[in-house]
Amino acid sequence: YVCSTWGNNHFKTFDGDVYQFPGLCEYNFVSDCREAYKEFSVHIQRALNSNGHPEIQYILIKIKDIMVYLKPNLVVVDGRIVKTPYYASGVLIESNDIYTKIYAKLGMVLMWNQQDALMVELDNKFNNHTCGLCGDYNGIQIYNEFIQGDASYNAITYGNMQKISKPNAKCEDPDETQALPSCNEHRDECQRLLTSPAFADCRLRLNLEMYIQACMQDKCACKGKEDSFCLCSTISEYSRQCSHAGGRPGEWRTQNFC
Repeated sequence: YVCSTWGNNHFKTFDGDVYQFPGLCEYNFVSDCREAYKEFSVHIQRALNSNGHPEIQYILIKIKDIMVYLKPNLVVVDGRIVKTPYYASGVLIESNDIYTKIYAKLGMVLMWNQQDALMVELDNKFNNHTCGLCGDYNGIQIYNEFIQGDASYNAITYGNMQKISKPNAKCEDPDETQALPSCNEHRDECQRLLTSPAFADCRLRLNLEMYIQACMQDKCACKGKEDSFCLCSTISEYSRQCSHAGGRPGEWRTQNFC
């Protein structure tokens, strides 16, 4: 099972909820939340780059007693910069110009494209034991993420609850009352892009509607600028998730598209 975040602040939980959360603080992306001993935690922090696009600035990973700090083209383990591939006590870190991957023997694989997209796959022994932006991994959508007891949360409230409080951090919580636009006028274009022949093998493997909605939100956020970040990040994610699900996406990038 996979939890991911990509592009314009999209998140997909282990249980399959997709939401947008534009926070720029440090957040708990996913952690083992059993009380006694936490086997792992993954924190992320986004920032806006010079084009105003959100990118993941760093990822902080604790696996048993090892601390790994990732930035683009930089891997730091327990405070020391290391060369990859790096292997120590059940943790393998590989990286190239495009991806950084971490394999942990305890049952976690993490993959980051060193820009906007992060994917974490967890062994199902962690069912119902996780917390953070990825949710509780209990197999039930919405429950315990967006509904707890009698309270229901919107995505922004839920995201803000995952903030790691650091005494000197200067970052604002996103406004919880802000409604996202409906973006329906972009449906046809997004549907056309995601059902192109290149994705024929992906159709039955993924929930297409989820990615159409994310693409529509991207188009709205772009306000009509033909900006490759807006268009391509969700399609890239669809392609990655398709490969991950055993599908074979075709060549969808062209000279004048992405």
